[in-house]
Order: sequence, then structure tokens, then C-alpha cells
Amino acid sequence: MIYRGKERKLVLGDGSEYFGAGFGEDTGSRVCELVFNTSPVGYQEILSDPSYTGQFVVMAYPLIGNYGINGDDYETAHPSIGGFVVRDYNDEPSNFRSAQTLSQTMKELGIPGITGVDTREIVRKIRSEGTQKALIADASLPAAEARRLIAETPLIERPVAMVSRQQRENYICADAKHRIAAIDLGMKQNIIRSFVAMGCSVTVFPWNATADEVAAARPDGIFLSNGPGDPEQAGEAIALVSQLRGKFPIFGICLGHQIISLACGASTYKLKFGHRGGNHPVKDLRTGKVEITSQNHSYAVDEKTLEGTGLTVTHKNLLDGTVEGVACREDRMFSVQFHPESSPGPHDCAHLFSEFISLMEQ
Repeated sequence: MIYRGKERKLVLGDGSEYFGAGFGEDTGSRVCELVFNTSPVGYQEILSDPSYTGQFVVMAYPLIGNYGINGDDYETAHPSIGGFVVRDYNDEPSNFRSAQTLSQTMKELGIPGITGVDTREIVRKIRSEGTQKALIADASLPAAEARRLIAETPLIERPVAMVSRQQRENYICADAKHRIAAIDLGMKQNIIRSFVAMGCSVTVFPWNATADEVAAARPDGIFLSNGPGDPEQAGEAIALVSQLRGKFPIFGICLGHQIISLACGASTYKLKFGHRGGNHPVKDLRTGKVEITSQNHSYAVDEKTLEGTGLTVTHKNLLDGTVEGVACREDRMFSVQFHPESSPGPHDCAHLFSEFISLMEQ
């Protein structure tokens, strides 16, 4: 089925143009960073993942929209993704859980999309040239004006402050065995679901909570979530880890992993095109086991800067050798770059939640 929407175009920072049909919000123009995701399923989770704040996501898998949108699979109630770029958008979903189409949801949220473009070519371009700014706009926008908008429009600064909760929230497990203080850097809701399902009550703090505020809650452990942007811009969270290191068990995922590494004195750097998808092989250096992971990040921890931090590398990416996990046994602290709570999957790494619970029980 060919989706026929308003004629739109995607313009890349190098000036190349791709013409297609708009879906979702199909008026006006928007400039965002252009990235790609290799997952064949899970577009609703991607749509609502706060880590994609201010980014256009090119879906490498061609068919998007075919199972619609439901009310249960959101990772946040306020999606802030920049937009979707897809090869073949399906506006007639077939799924008993579907409540409305992807386009209807995106229109309500003010999120643009474009379909009918050569996503294979765009993905190859990002892989060879790296992530870059791009524009989605009406097809009639002059090329010179499109290039001017891309050059003059800044990307979002400090997106963590934009997506984090502003007030403390409690998620209660009726027979809770443990209390977790979670720092919301752009947290996926499935992380909270995972903790509650394992018998933990979770108090979620804003990204800029102080060490005194978190310690006053008397948690059994502290968790740092995923989130968008440059980890060095989350100075308040870095300071919190520095002050509470060794006083509580600490577990971090994705941006939380980078925050922990920075707090211990390591450095981070931006990857050429990042890791985004549900099929990244990671080796657990402790066991030799290889697990397939879900990932979504632009930055990585510089392994050369870990010396003297007290952290040891526990996991490595088998595609490019980047650091995927660190730990400090003495301080009861560990973190991973990937997503063990990944929904819709894979679930190879769900055991890491049990490892955190074991630390809290010691």
C-alpha cells in the first residue's frame, strides 16, 4: 500500500534532498539531528523514548506503522522525538491492541514524519559521514532556504532538563523488599515496571536532585537512568554520584553509565553515528558470554581514561570494541551502556536487575 500524504522533503546538512509524503504533523519545518535505528519492531517504544529528544530517527527496517499504537507500550507520556523517516508507512494497522494509527498519534503530539524516501541510502550516508543536522519541510521550500535553516538552527541544549520529571514521584510495590531512589535523566517507563515487578518500590527524583535529598529518603540503592544528550551537561547528576559513591549500591543504564564513569574521573566522547537498535552483540568479560542487546546512545566512555578511577571494564561491544559496562566492587557500583529493560526486546540482559538487587541485599 502506498501512503499518499502531503508532499514533503528531507534535507540533509550536506544539501542532499529526499522527497516523499508527510505523515503525522505535516505542516511547517523542523531541524533536528539525524540518526538511524536498526530495530525491526518497537517503533512505539522508539517514538516515546526520551533519549530520542530532538532527533529525527531513520528506521532501517522498511515497514513502519503496520501494528498501530496502543495505550500500554509508551515509555513516557510526553514523547519528545524530533520525527520519523521511513521507507514504507502503513496507515491501516492490523493488530487487536491497536487504538489508533501512528500518524494520528504523531499529529496529536506535533511530531513530523516522512515516508517514501530511500532509507537505505540515508542510513549508509550517516554511517559514512556521521550524524548531522537535517530538515523536514514542505517540498516547495527552496533549497537555499533549507540550507540556511539547517545552518542557523541550533540543536537542543541540556535536553535532560527538558525531559526529566520536575517533582518526586513514588511507585509502590505492595510487598516491597527494597526501596530504590531513581534519578530521572529521561527514564524509560519500562525500567520502573521492571523494578516494581521484582518487588521494589521506586522513588523517582528529578535529574538535578541533591545528594542530601536522595540520602534523606534512606534508599537501599540508587539507580541512574537513560536519557538524551551530552553526559557532561548533567553536572548535577555527576556531583550526586561523586558524593554518594560507596555509601549506597549504585546501578546505571545508558546515560547513567556515562554519568557514573564521569563521576569517577573518566571521560566520554561522541561516536560517529552512535548505537541504536535491538541487535548489538556485547561480551560480558566476567563470564565470556555474548548477549544481544538493545542500545540507544550517541556517546561512549573512553576506555583509556578509566585507569585510576577504581572502575574496571565488564562489558565490550563486539562490533566496535567500545566500553559497554564498568564496575567497582568495593563501592558496590556498576553500570551498562545498553538496555537490560528493553521492550519489546531482546531480554538477554534482564539478569542485571537481579545483580542490583543482590547488591542491595548484602
